[in-house]
Amino acid sequence: MTRRHRLWRACVAEFLGTGMLTLAVVGSGIAATSLSADAGVQLAINAAATGLALYVIITVFAPVSGAHLNTVVSLVDAVFGGRPWRHLAGYLPAQFVGGILGVVLANTIFGRSPVSISTADRYSSAHLAAEIVATAGLVLVIFTLSRGAAHKNVSVAVAAYIAAAYFFTSSTSFANPAVTIGRIFTDSFAGISPISALAFLPAQVVGALIGIAATVLLSPSRQVASTSRADQTLEDERAV
Repeated sequence: MTRRHRLWRACVAEFLGTGMLTLAVVGSGIAATSLSADAGVQLAINAAATGLALYVIITVFAPVSGAHLNTVVSLVDAVFGGRPWRHLAGYLPAQFVGGILGVVLANTIFGRSPVSISTADRYSSAHLAAEIVATAGLVLVIFTLSRGAAHKNVSVAVAAYIAAAYFFTSSTSFANPAVTIGRIFTDSFAGISPISALAFLPAQVVGALIGIAATVLLSPSRQVASTSRADQTLEDERAV
C-alpha cells in the first residue's frame, strides 16, 4: 500500500525542492562565469545543470508533493482539480521562501554576499513575450502528459523542455514566479532586476492561461490524472 503523506510533508518537499532548484540555477550560473568568458558556453553550462537538477529534484520529490516547485504549476493543478485550493496556502509560501533561500545559499557557497540585489535588466517586450511562450509551453508539457498514459515521463520532459527553452527564449525561460522572485537576490549571471521580475509575473500568468487552454484543447478529458502519485498520498487536512 502506498504510504500516505501529511500536507506538511508536501509543503516541506516544495520548500526543499524549490530551494534546490534555485541553488542549481544560480550556483551553476556563478560557476559558469568563472569557467568561461564565452556567453554561449556560460548559458550552456547553466542550462545543462538546471535541466539535470530538475530531473533529479522532480524524481525525488514527486511522490511527496508532486514536485511542482512552481507557483504557476500549483495554481494550474488546482484549476484542473488535481488538488484542493486550500493546499495552496501551504504550497505557495513554501515555494517562495525556498526559492529565495536557495539563492542565498548559492551566493554564500560561492563566496559572495548572501544577498545582493540584481541589476540585470530583462525588461523588454521581447522578454515578456518569451515568458508567455515559455510558461505556456511548460504548462502544456506538464498537464498534457499528466492527463495521459505518458505521465511517468513528466520529469524527463520538464527537464528537457526547460534546458531547451534556455536557448529558444530570449528570457532564458524563467516560467516560474517563485524562482523569478528568488533570482532578484543575486547580482550574478542568473539574476534579474526587481522591476524586470515584477514585469515577468503577469506575463507568466498569461502564459499559464494559454497553457490551460491548449491543454484542454488537446486533452479535453475531464478525468484529470494527478501531476504525480502525491495527489493520491496527501492526507485530508483534517488529519494534519
